[in-house]
Amino acid sequence: MKKVKEYLNPSVLTKIIIALAVLLTLVACFVVVSHRAPGAAEKNVVSADTCKTVVVVASGDTLSGLLSKQGLSHTQINEIVRVLKSNGVSGLRADRDKIEFVRATAESPVNKIVVIPSPWRMVELTCDDTGAWKCNTVDVERDTRAVYKSGVILDGDSFYLAGMRAGIPAGVLADVYDLLAFEMDFERDVRAGQRFSVLYEENFSSGTHVDNGHILAVSFDALRGNVKMYRFKKKDGSVGFYNEKGDGAIKSLKRTPINNAKVTSSFQTRRKHPVLGFTRAHKGVDFRAPTGTPIPSAGAGRVVKRGYNSGHGNFVRIRHNGSFETLYAHMSRFAKGVNVGTVVKQGQIIGYSGSTGLSTGPHLHYEIIKDGKHVNPLTVKLPAINNLDDANKKRFLEYRRALDDGIEYLSSHPNMFIVL
Repeated sequence: MKKVKEYLNPSVLTKIIIALAVLLTLVACFVVVSHRAPGAAEKNVVSADTCKTVVVVASGDTLSGLLSKQGLSHTQINEIVRVLKSNGVSGLRADRDKIEFVRATAESPVNKIVVIPSPWRMVELTCDDTGAWKCNTVDVERDTRAVYKSGVILDGDSFYLAGMRAGIPAGVLADVYDLLAFEMDFERDVRAGQRFSVLYEENFSSGTHVDNGHILAVSFDALRGNVKMYRFKKKDGSVGFYNEKGDGAIKSLKRTPINNAKVTSSFQTRRKHPVLGFTRAHKGVDFRAPTGTPIPSAGAGRVVKRGYNSGHGNFVRIRHNGSFETLYAHMSRFAKGVNVGTVVKQGQIIGYSGSTGLSTGPHLHYEIIKDGKHVNPLTVKLPAINNLDDANKKRFLEYRRALDDGIEYLSSHPNMFIVL
């Protein structure tokens, strides 16, 4: 009863009425427009001195269309588009990019535009008294942290399943897979009981996790011994991965071009051909791959053959240096622009898996030829791309020891991180 009387007191009622009036005024200034399809989601937020409309770019949106909807003239739109292009913003990405339109009041024309093409960059355009638009690029400060995750392969596991169970994000896991594929065959080298770990970056902004950064170190207890790789920046600014001794960990060729593909037939000097029926050498490794699976080049090089024959079907042959060539057979089709003489990068898509030629089903037949002789892709010793000179190696070994100290600390404190 005492609380009721207090609220009925005239002075209290007056304060409540004033507070409600202020609240209703503020509520009237907030307008939320629901998502429309196709198009962008808008949210108008009015503060004491400005009105801001936040637009999330949606499928079908164009920059000129979004500017037009905010009341900007054709002349203004052309000027804004020109200024943005000169500052590296030439297109919009649906469901990723955001645009903020700022006005002095809800009825005023737009006098400021903020384009956010990435979580770490903002492009601000302001309109001066003459009507000219000026641009300023702002880099968002990152809070980068080194995070350590480790796991173990259980019976029946794949590396991917074990990595997900260890809490490694899918994107980071894919990068780890790409690195280890230079040293391992994930179909044959993964066994129960093997341990692995990764040290990688997490990027935060204002305390909120935005994305993951670089892999800093990887370790895997492979069958042929522990594989370790460390990311290191040389004096000239170039970045590479190196083993514990500072030797290049990235090889000139990958043993398995298609990630996570199952080996269906290994390299053999004598094998009964599944189509012809007689015994002959199988000069490569077959990887199961559904028709249309992209096939990346195992290394950088130049296409020296591209065509069709009755055995290989559609095939591509790439020369990588004076010693090594690779061949990819049974393709359903070639990648656009890949012809004899084409220079390709490591990882560039050169074709798509199929079952052309003498084949019993869709797969990739992959060969490595060294000095004119076929070798086993899964066991051949491959040269490193980027070894360190003496000065950089000395710096690397000091850096590696510091990184190992951090890994040792984080391994015993799994909920901690290191600020970079």
